[in-house]
Amino acid sequence: MHGFVNQRCEAILRIAVGHADAPKQIVEAVIDTGFTGFLSLPPSTITSLGLPWYFRDIGTLGDGSEVVFDMHKATVIWDGKPQIIDVAASEADPLIGMSLLYGFKLHVDVTTGGTVTIAAIN
Repeated sequence: MHGFVNQRCEAILRIAVGHADAPKQIVEAVIDTGFTGFLSLPPSTITSLGLPWYFRDIGTLGDGSEVVFDMHKATVIWDGKPQIIDVAASEADPLIGMSLLYGFKLHVDVTTGGTVTIAAIN
């Protein structure tokens, strides 16, 4: 899987996400190694995709504060295969977390326009 580094020095990956067998939407998400979940999306995107609500979870932000997240189920295409994951509703930009990256290696050429490569660990 390949992405890019944007002008804000963020590693970006385009990911196809949707509900079960429904059509997928391509979302540009920031890779966040400090986020232990799978994926976060804005509530408006979750609504437009029709992602079902699953449960509420408490998360700790980078500043140490705790917040409650509504969690939803989604299907993403990851490494060419559909995978069912948890999605946290958040007003922030979409984020890819470490749970989605688990079992993969991440390489980032940290320069504007640099390449982001994610490959399975053999």
